[in-house]
Amino acid sequence: MNKTKPFEISKKVVMEAYEQVKANKGTAGIDEQSIGKFEENLKNNLYKLWNRMSSGCYFPSPVKAVKIPKKNGGKRTLGIPTVTDRIAQMVVKLYFEPDVEPYFCQDSYGYRPGKSALDAIAITRQRCWKYDWVLEFDIKGLFDVIDHELLLRAVTKHTDSQWIILYITRWLSCPFQTSTGEIIERTAGTPQGGVISPVLANLFLHYAFDKWMERNNPQNPWVRYADDGVIHCKTKEEAENLLIKLKERFAECKLELHPDKTRIIYCKDKKRTDDHQDIQFDFLGYTFRPRNSQGKDGEQFLNFLPAVSNKAIKAMGQTIRGWRIHRRTDKKLVDLAHVVNPIVRGWINYYSRFYKSAMYQILHRLNWRLSRWVAKKYKRVHTSQRGAWNWLVKMAERNPKLFVHWQFGSIPTVR
Repeated sequence: MNKTKPFEISKKVVMEAYEQVKANKGTAGIDEQSIGKFEENLKNNLYKLWNRMSSGCYFPSPVKAVKIPKKNGGKRTLGIPTVTDRIAQMVVKLYFEPDVEPYFCQDSYGYRPGKSALDAIAITRQRCWKYDWVLEFDIKGLFDVIDHELLLRAVTKHTDSQWIILYITRWLSCPFQTSTGEIIERTAGTPQGGVISPVLANLFLHYAFDKWMERNNPQNPWVRYADDGVIHCKTKEEAENLLIKLKERFAECKLELHPDKTRIIYCKDKKRTDDHQDIQFDFLGYTFRPRNSQGKDGEQFLNFLPAVSNKAIKAMGQTIRGWRIHRRTDKKLVDLAHVVNPIVRGWINYYSRFYKSAMYQILHRLNWRLSRWVAKKYKRVHTSQRGAWNWLVKMAERNPKLFVHWQFGSIPTVR
């Protein structure tokens, strides 16, 4: 370690940070420098970054502001740092995350090593069977409104490393730059898109919500994934009172509950038969609601279960349409498989974990798109859509592993 530098930062950690940023891919920041461009002078670029960070003279560039559509309409602003800044943030993350991670609560699942959204879905499913009511909540614009003073107070509670505090402070105050070159100063928030932002958001909510719940409402189990969460309650009155207290708590922390995404839901099933207006909620791409189930003895009953949400189905359908499979008549069937399989594999791995039969409708739609491709490509042979479909059936019988969804069980059958 170079003792002439005011801050001791390992060159090996800088290299590890670069490798992780490269693996995560991502687009260029305001300097339009891609990972590939950065690598053209890799050794020198990494040395310069290490030297500046170790010397205390590293200052981040403005963050590139990019508008992306939300699933429920409207747009959110992503902040894209430059490649150099992403590596610098990863350096801080590699040092800082091990300091805070042991303090985080068991039921915080978002952006944490060894935890996943599916883990959050699994525990929520179990608790919905035990508790009659759920308070579903969403924090409005979390990454845009996090209070810097409160956040830095939490950061300094977990580290006395001056260079970590210094660079986190600089990132928090770093302005946005739009596509037109306009500079937008920031006084709150940590840009969604930054490498360090998920850790900082989790740290903020650890004190704003997680520890507050454990201290003041230990009888109510909860699950939080970033800014989305659910709290389980025994009665509607308990849920209503908790909602009032939660609004007050978030107001203290300068946060606000999203009015359209915060609701109280009744977990109706075979044991709970009362009629209430709200009996379903969406969480992490799954819809929890009463569904028909079958016991080991063949008996049908109503169960409160998660399955892929209609919003997720709609998004997958848009992706399938965007492939424009029926127009790729210059390709072979195996070429189409190479295009769709990686994405469909991700869908199946995530959305088929619970109540997997709900996935068949979207996978059948993909088969229908493939049959349209057959009809276009071999139109002299197959003069009808049925003939094209039957051709696809034969191909599935010959090579059932060609497409991932065929292996999953969504194989076209003769009509």
